[in-house]
Amino acid sequence: MTEKQSIGQLRNWLTSQIIGQQSLVDRLLIALLADGHLLVEGAPGLAKTKAIKTLSDGIDASFQRIQFTPDLLPGDVTGSDIYRPETGVFEFQPGPIFHNLVLADEINRAPAKVQSALLEAMAERQVSVGSKTLTLPPLFLVMATQNPLEQEGTYPLPEAQLDRFLMHVNVAYPDADAELEILRRVRAEARGEVATPEPLSQDTLFSARTQILDLHMAEAVEEYMVQLVIASRNPEHLDAELANWIEVGASPRATLALDRCARAHAWLSDRDYVSPDDVQAIAHDVLRHRLILSFEAEADGIQKDDIINRLLQVVPVA
Repeated sequence: MTEKQSIGQLRNWLTSQIIGQQSLVDRLLIALLADGHLLVEGAPGLAKTKAIKTLSDGIDASFQRIQFTPDLLPGDVTGSDIYRPETGVFEFQPGPIFHNLVLADEINRAPAKVQSALLEAMAERQVSVGSKTLTLPPLFLVMATQNPLEQEGTYPLPEAQLDRFLMHVNVAYPDADAELEILRRVRAEARGEVATPEPLSQDTLFSARTQILDLHMAEAVEEYMVQLVIASRNPEHLDAELANWIEVGASPRATLALDRCARAHAWLSDRDYVSPDDVQAIAHDVLRHRLILSFEAEADGIQKDDIINRLLQVVPVA
């Protein structure tokens, strides 16, 4: 079985388990294949936790959930040195970050020190504890969640830290048909009728990542991605209204994320080349958390997705 067939089977199984959230399933797989991290925002009960837990069941990988709370300490995430009286030495006890798939649940409920510890691990793929620097596993994905309904007692992530997430995904409520299927699926799970597939090996995943990097991307598509990001920084050259809406545009990380995500999207679509359609399909999730709105935009009720829609309209496809 090829890597594409194996990932396709995993995708179909995830879709059968995570009902009504196809976009979340696809973004999880894109993040996995693009070797990035995911910020997911949605109301409680929308299968955010279930999604990554189910993904871990379909992969030969370890999973750990961290519930972020105001009293959490950095050592609760990274681990800390424990004194062993029987030997008279300090021994490092690894924290929950030393797993392949990590769920940072309600990340905005923990103070800045804890957020920084997690985001350092995400960006550097290593953890610093005292004088030690410890490397994280080669397969390492963080899915952080935020609840948009409750903002009291939270610590919003600074824009510079948000930029380290590959994508920011909004999760909506399922429709009536999906909700009925969810009801039936939960009953089947309670009866033990849902089987878990053969786990996907990490070697297969790493091989798929190499194939994605080898996909053909025309220079015109590369130029299109760059122009989208440049337009977010200098919108006055294309659209006067956009210039009033955007305070700060996207960083170079956005260009890199567009490249990786568009490649993964094309590969999952069973193509050996990347098209502008792939860039447009993932543009909202890549750019959403990398734009800072102006006061005028917020006062007029303009949403970031509205701005990204306008960017896609005014930036010509090469």
